[in-house]
Amino acid sequence: MKRTIGIFAITSIFALALAGGASAKDKSVRQMSHDEMIKTARSAAPPQISDNATIMIPGVDGKLQEAVKGSNGFTCIPDISAQERPDPVCADGPGTEWIMSVMNNEPKPANTEPGVGYMAQGGWHWEKDGKVIMDPKTPNAKRVKEPPHWMIFWPFSAEETRLPDRHVDDFGTYVMYDGTPYAHLMIYQNPNKLPKKK
Repeated sequence: MKRTIGIFAITSIFALALAGGASAKDKSVRQMSHDEMIKTARSAAPPQISDNATIMIPGVDGKLQEAVKGSNGFTCIPDISAQERPDPVCADGPGTEWIMSVMNNEPKPANTEPGVGYMAQGGWHWEKDGKVIMDPKTPNAKRVKEPPHWMIFWPFSAEETRLPDRHVDDFGTYVMYDGTPYAHLMIYQNPNKLPKKK
């Protein structure tokens, strides 16, 4: 029996949001074949991780279902914010719990230990007055494209870590959603350029 996970929208950070039409070079997940969605999901992390990961893709009802059973504890998803360009994510067990908590609009993450996640294609977030915000429906919110990065899903605090609460040009690490249960560490470093384990 296939695992299914409902996606509940709009008020969460990975909500479905209105976006401009896709360009000729962009292809939304809704336009992709089954195999293209799997390939896109795998592109979130280095092959040594994604090749053996579980792949979850949206079914005809919009709910995520298991397309490929993995063996390394990671789960990859082809898209999390429904923009014109997919933003796939791949995370370990605790990281996947964190992501699913966000997608299901839960008051706090379900993971009880730190998780790690990769977004080698980059992602999206929303800002207002220079501050990263969780709700894309916030009036005058500005959508921002993120570069390739990886994340540590744990309630870090900008005050305790002395890290910024937003990206600054000369510093690639910051605490996103500081002061909320979903605070986590963002590291603007391409996962495909991380040192390989010897």
